[in-house]
Amino acid sequence: MTANPAPVSSVVTNPQWAGLPLFDRTGWLRMAFGDFAESIGDRAEPKDAQREIYVGLEHLDSQCLHIRRWGKGSDVTGTKLRFRKGDIIFGRRRAYQRKLAVAEFDGICSAHAMVVRAKPDKVLPEFLPFLMMGDLFMNRAVEISVGSLSPTINWTTLKLETFVLPPLDQQRHIAQILWTADEAIARQVETSEAFSIFFRRFLDSLFKFQGEGAQKSQFGRVRSDWRLSRVEDEGDVQLGQQKHPKYDTGSNMRPYLRVQNVRDSWIDTTDVLQMHFPENELAKFQLQPGDILLNEGQTREYLGRSAIFRGEIAGCCFQKTLLRFRCSTSLVPEFAQAYFRFLLYSGFFASHASQTAIAHVTAVHFKKMPIPVPAVTEQEQIVAKLRRIEQARQRIEGQVANSRMLLNQLIAVWT
Repeated sequence: MTANPAPVSSVVTNPQWAGLPLFDRTGWLRMAFGDFAESIGDRAEPKDAQREIYVGLEHLDSQCLHIRRWGKGSDVTGTKLRFRKGDIIFGRRRAYQRKLAVAEFDGICSAHAMVVRAKPDKVLPEFLPFLMMGDLFMNRAVEISVGSLSPTINWTTLKLETFVLPPLDQQRHIAQILWTADEAIARQVETSEAFSIFFRRFLDSLFKFQGEGAQKSQFGRVRSDWRLSRVEDEGDVQLGQQKHPKYDTGSNMRPYLRVQNVRDSWIDTTDVLQMHFPENELAKFQLQPGDILLNEGQTREYLGRSAIFRGEIAGCCFQKTLLRFRCSTSLVPEFAQAYFRFLLYSGFFASHASQTAIAHVTAVHFKKMPIPVPAVTEQEQIVAKLRRIEQARQRIEGQVANSRMLLNQLIAVWT
């Protein structure tokens, strides 16, 4: 049996490694970025790029050198930049997001990106992405960005920033090590995504049931022994308190959650605001562990995104644009939330939303929505299976985080 690898935190570095030839800095030169890289300003008009692959900043993942999704030229307007296979697409707008990828195909990209190409007589194309991915480069990119709402990097400034480069032969050996580490991370990410796909397919097996005698419903099909009900008959639905200047101050200031805090099955507590909640209405708006929060108004893609509040913040309330569903004893909260996740993934929420300026699932509409109700014991069994899938995915994500930390440490050694 193969032993499990030691966690990154327990790895002991070799005190002699700095003396290895690979770390010898003899012959390293400090150069201006513009001396070894160039910004490609080849512009593309939408009418001339209808069938081309389009990469926007929304298609780039933070700290990931691979483009995993894209759009079409026919979907966008305005002048774009043309890139070639091997070019680096760097998100020059909001550089703190660390969006940087190596193109594996030709296409067009957002003008909020910068297309960077290595000058191979000075820097190898396979080494440059890691130099740009490192903390030294990224921190400088943030420092030289201009603008307050959407800070952006100008090439005229970036090209003057200086960095130290090893000789080409040394760059080649370093790049081989770093790309090997990146490949290992990519495999881990694929495993994590496989668990996510398996999770969704398991939900489909529950709510798009293909067995004999399945009951049909608005959302799909379920087993014949499951009871079909309505949300309002299986729990309490409440819309949050409306945001208003009169609540900016008061004697009963409370933390509250809003759309930005409700992610897909988790609560983001990094940016929690406060407002006044009248004492006589506090019972209506104060959250309890086990409450399910859903995005009432959002883009169609994220409409109905939900998470269970587990008491992360004491005395916490919630704002309008969120719906709170408090299950009755007939429903296990984790089962109900898994059902809501199915409605999100399957597009049910989006297709049944009202559309004004933004998409909405109103409280009135939500109350009338169908919900399947198996026996509580069966719900608990389903929840246990879902929890095991999620825990396995989270373990892999932890490994990805550790591997990325190690890769960043390796990049820092050579940049």
